[in-house]
Amino acid sequence: MLRSLHIVDYMNPRPVKVHVEDSLMKAALEITHQRVSGACVVDSDDHLVGVLSEIDCLRAVISATYNNTADIGTVRSAMTAEVQSCHVHENIVDVALDMISKGHRRRPVVDQGRLIGQLTCRQILKAVSAFNETVRA
Repeated sequence: MLRSLHIVDYMNPRPVKVHVEDSLMKAALEITHQRVSGACVVDSDDHLVGVLSEIDCLRAVISATYNNTADIGTVRSAMTAEVQSCHVHENIVDVALDMISKGHRRRPVVDQGRLIGQLTCRQILKAVSAFNETVRA
């Protein structure tokens, strides 16, 4: 059964991250450069403090354009602070079910509040695939 799989075995250990005090333009460029739909936001100690999505960036750029201002602000001003994360030792099936029920495509992985990875639908599908390979063998 899949319940024996641990998040740490399938998470991305190097998620795209930006600093909470970075300029929003710098963060938006990082998101587009990395070709992801968002980034984890961390403080100077790598504690997870939020997430920043493409939509968050676009909202700030459109607002700055509308208000005729050149400064679109910092990551802190546009990020989503209420973030659901999972702990490195949580059960991958439980986390996957919670992600499905909430419509989330990714979940930051923390250990004692520090960002150590990210679990996405893709990594979960890899876990299922690996499990199916062992069952067939």
